[in-house]
Amino acid sequence: MNTALKQWKEASTLILTAGRRLGADSLSPRTPLDGNGAATRLPHSSEFDYDVLLLKRSAKSTFMPNAYVFPGGMVDSSDFSSDWLDVFKSFLNSPGFGLRSVKQPVENRPPIFATNRLKLGSPIPGEVALRICAVRETFEESGVLLVVPKKEEKRILKSFQDTRFSQHHTEHKLGCDELSKWRALVNKNPSNFMRMCQELEVLPNIWALHEWANWLTPTAKYGRTRFDTAFFMCCLQEMPSTLQDEKEIERFQWSTPSEILQSYQARRLWIAPPQFYELSRMCRFPLLDNLHSFAHQRATEGCDQWMPVIVLQDQQHISLLPGDKLYPADPSKPTKNDQKDSQLEDPTDDSDLHRMVMSDPYTTTLQITVKPKYNHLLPVVTPALSHNPKS
Repeated sequence: MNTALKQWKEASTLILTAGRRLGADSLSPRTPLDGNGAATRLPHSSEFDYDVLLLKRSAKSTFMPNAYVFPGGMVDSSDFSSDWLDVFKSFLNSPGFGLRSVKQPVENRPPIFATNRLKLGSPIPGEVALRICAVRETFEESGVLLVVPKKEEKRILKSFQDTRFSQHHTEHKLGCDELSKWRALVNKNPSNFMRMCQELEVLPNIWALHEWANWLTPTAKYGRTRFDTAFFMCCLQEMPSTLQDEKEIERFQWSTPSEILQSYQARRLWIAPPQFYELSRMCRFPLLDNLHSFAHQRATEGCDQWMPVIVLQDQQHISLLPGDKLYPADPSKPTKNDQKDSQLEDPTDDSDLHRMVMSDPYTTTLQITVKPKYNHLLPVVTPALSHNPKS
């Protein structure tokens, strides 16, 4: 755990998808694009053959109460414990415990991935510990346990020899009582997650988690707590069973990306801007096989660190993202919201736009003319939906 961080707490989030039966009126496997590479419409829910897991945070939460979020949470010191070396001992001769290497030069990597953890006292690479954190937090919050039996170590090691290897993953099946017992223990103390893995002879399935994004909480948003969060993607063949967390999480739901976006803009639920952006990206792939194949192949490219910079313009909050022509050279410096920028007011200048425009908490539109880096996806860009329930 990076104790040198003064403004941010490190965290991991998991975008967990699971297969469902495809609707009879399904269309193309990928959302059609216009001549500029932008998606032309939001896919209908029946076109998706998978759902995404969302959890509703408690109204008593200190960070984004009542928000619907992907499972995840803060990194714990136990995620970096040297005791994991014994759990993963069969993989110690494989770089990164068998995780595929990322092509992105280390000097361009987000600090959450690039930080040398050995210098901070941990032999566990950051890319491993962040995945352990995501698996642990997903288990704590939803009861979904993403582990593999140690008896499958040889199969996993063999798969490393095939760079094209990609397969869907399944959750680990435990009896309900056993699952509930361990979940309570892990919720009580995160270090019990390692103890559980040792006693059940399982491994956190870090290889099922594909690097997807890195978001930082903007300055002066959501209270004093700020997070540097690694986002991972995981695709399951079948929908797993879930157990509701009675502390931080009020409820959970499985929905298609388009259903979530439509419910958000119909004001039936609230999602934070990173969730809006990532779900809009996922709408480019209504079929799980295509999403999984893309996530698996793209993960080795790396990702950018994104810290939105918020400016106020005509009672709209504009969230500037890296690549936008107005994104500051030093995004950590607070912006002066009382100063209008003439470039923001020019509707004809659409060069180098990468921003989210929020008219109110439930009305967000994306303005993007830049090309995504590291072979990532452009989101589906659609107008804000009508609030008329009949629309």
